[in-house]
Amino acid sequence: MNLKVKNALISVSNKENLFSLLKTFKKFNINIISSGGTYAAIKKLGFKCTELSKYTGFKEMLDGRVKTLHPKIHAGILHDRQNKKHKSEMSKQNFPSIDLIIVNFYPFQKIVLNTKSPKEIIENIDIGGPTMVRAAAKNFKNVTIVTNVSDYSLLVKELKTFNGKTSLKFRELMSSKAFGLTAYYDAMIANWFNKKLNIKFPERKTIFGRKFQNLRYGENPHQQSSIYINDYDDKNLKFDQIHGKELSFNNYNDMFASLIILNSLKKNSGTVIIKHANPCGVSENKVPFLSFKNAYASDPISAFGGVIACNYKINRKIANEIRKNFLEVILAKGFDKESLKILRSKKNLRIIDISNFKMENLTSIKSFDGSFLVQTKDNIVIDKKKLKCVTKLKPTKKELAEIQFAFNICKHVKSNAIVLCNDFSTIGIGAGQPSRLDSCKIAVQKAKRFQSSKIKYSIAASDAFFPFADGINTLIRAGVKVIVQPGGSIRDQEVINAANKAKIKMIFTGIRHFNH
Repeated sequence: MNLKVKNALISVSNKENLFSLLKTFKKFNINIISSGGTYAAIKKLGFKCTELSKYTGFKEMLDGRVKTLHPKIHAGILHDRQNKKHKSEMSKQNFPSIDLIIVNFYPFQKIVLNTKSPKEIIENIDIGGPTMVRAAAKNFKNVTIVTNVSDYSLLVKELKTFNGKTSLKFRELMSSKAFGLTAYYDAMIANWFNKKLNIKFPERKTIFGRKFQNLRYGENPHQQSSIYINDYDDKNLKFDQIHGKELSFNNYNDMFASLIILNSLKKNSGTVIIKHANPCGVSENKVPFLSFKNAYASDPISAFGGVIACNYKINRKIANEIRKNFLEVILAKGFDKESLKILRSKKNLRIIDISNFKMENLTSIKSFDGSFLVQTKDNIVIDKKKLKCVTKLKPTKKELAEIQFAFNICKHVKSNAIVLCNDFSTIGIGAGQPSRLDSCKIAVQKAKRFQSSKIKYSIAASDAFFPFADGINTLIRAGVKVIVQPGGSIRDQEVINAANKAKIKMIFTGIRHFNH
C-alpha cells in the first residue's frame, strides 16, 4: 500500500546532502518539523520548517536530553492509521500523523575514537533518536524511516516515482535497516561499557559490524561472502590497498593470519609467508633483505601464490626478489618509489600498505550454526619462570632466544604443529596433522628438501607434548639438537630418556599452544 507523506520529522547529527531531500519535500508539499542544529541548517538552506518546541508546545530541557521524547511526537509516529480507536484518540488530542522520520544518531563512535573522557562519551549516547527510529520502524506499515544519508537518494526516487508517496516494500526495507542500526548502535555502547569495566565474557555478548564491501565469493565460487568491520572506526581496515585486483575472501583470511604472526615479531625485520592460513616461511633478521630471502627459502614451493607480510619498508632490491615469483598479496610498512614501480608491473599483485595497522582486539570468535565460541587471544610466547631444562645438556643464551622464536611461530601453525628453525628462520613446518608423528615427518621432509644444510643443530618446537618418543626420534635422526615443548605427557620420562641418550637438549615450557 502506497501512503502519502504529509509530515516529516528530521533530526540528524550529519547535515550532509539535505538540499536534494528538502527540494523534493517542497515539490510534494511535505511539512517539515525539526529542532536544534538541524532546524538551523534547514533554514539556512532556504526551506520552511516548524521548530519542534513550537510543534509540541514544550521547550527542550536538560541540555537537549529531552526534546523529541513527547507524546505528540511518538503518538504521531506510532498510531495505526487503520485502527478506529487510535484515530479517535489522535483526534481528541489534536495530534497529526508523522509519516516520515529522518534520523541519524549522536556520533558515539566518533567521540569514543577522539576522547577518553567517560563523561563526554556518555553524553553522546543518543536516547531520543533511537527511540523515534524504533517507533517508526515498528510501525513501517504506516511510517517511513530513513537512517542513512546514503538512502536519501532512494527516498527521493521513491517520492518521485509514487508522486509524494512511499510503497510498503520500501518502508519495510527501511525498517529492517533501522533496526539493524539501533542494534549496531546499542552493541557499540554495550561493548564500550564491557571494555571499560574489563568484562571479557558478559552474560549477553553482542558483536557489531559494518559491511565494508561485498566480496566476489567466499572460500569457493559457490559461496557468498562479505567483509565487515568490527571497530568504532568502521570506515576502513587500517591498511590501504594501493595496487592490484580486488581482494578475495581467501586473500583476507591469509592476510589476517600473516598479520597476527607479524605482530608477534618484535625484535628485528620480520617476514611471514602464508599459504591457506598456515605459515610456510617466517624469518627475523637485522637485514630486511635477508629476512625476506630466508623466509622464502623455507618452502619456496608452498610460497607460490601465497601472501607475504613484512614489518619493514620494501625497497628496490626486495621488490626485484618479489617480482621473480608468483604471489597473491604483499603487505609491508611502506614501499619506496622504485619498489612500487617494479611491483606495479605485476598487474594482479595486490599491494597493501600496513604502516597504520595496529592490532587491538584481544578476543577471537569462532561460530557454528546457532552458537559461537569466544576466547582471549593466545599472546603468551614463553613464561620464563616456567621454563625447565629436563635434559643433562643445557641450552646456551643464543639457543634460548631461538627457542623463544621457534615456540612463538609454532603457536600460529595449525595443530598438530612442528616447526624447525635455524638462525631465527623456519626451515621446515609440519602443520595440521591428526598425528604429531606425521607433523614431525612433514617438517623434516620439508627441511631436507629445501634447507638440508641447516637441519644439523636446528631447533624444533612442538605446540603440545610428545605422547611417545617416536616423534622426537624422527627429529633427532634428522639432525635436530634442541627441542622445545610444553611437556605434561604421562610418558614424559620416556621422551626425556630418548633426548638424553641422543645427547640433545630439551626444554619444557608448561605452556600449550593448540591452534585449531
